[in-house]
Amino acid sequence: MNKVKLSEKFARISDHWNARIAGELNGQQVKLVKLKGEFMWHHHDHEDELFLVIRGRLRMRLRTGDIVIEPGEFLIVPRGVEHMPVAEVETEVLLFEPASTLNTGNLRNERTVENLKRI
Repeated sequence: MNKVKLSEKFARISDHWNARIAGELNGQQVKLVKLKGEFMWHHHDHEDELFLVIRGRLRMRLRTGDIVIEPGEFLIVPRGVEHMPVAEVETEVLLFEPASTLNTGNLRNERTVENLKRI
């Protein structure tokens, strides 16, 4: 067993919207990602997603209105809910979701990452 120091792991990430696997448990993955700018509207048919903001500020756009997530706060986006993450400043996020979760959900395009690297 090894503990994970988030600041050290995030220091090794230099790109945006490209999550890295930091740990796994019970079929779930703990992913670390840096976000900046807008992603795209998408949803996940079978998976819920947890977004925990470590540093920065995340605006989760939903069809029903936006939710702002500050450091130390998290949001769970239920399966099937269309959402679009937006980070106006570089934002460090810990994701907790099933290993099967594809970053672009129901879409496949140039931003889809099928094989995540471990950090």
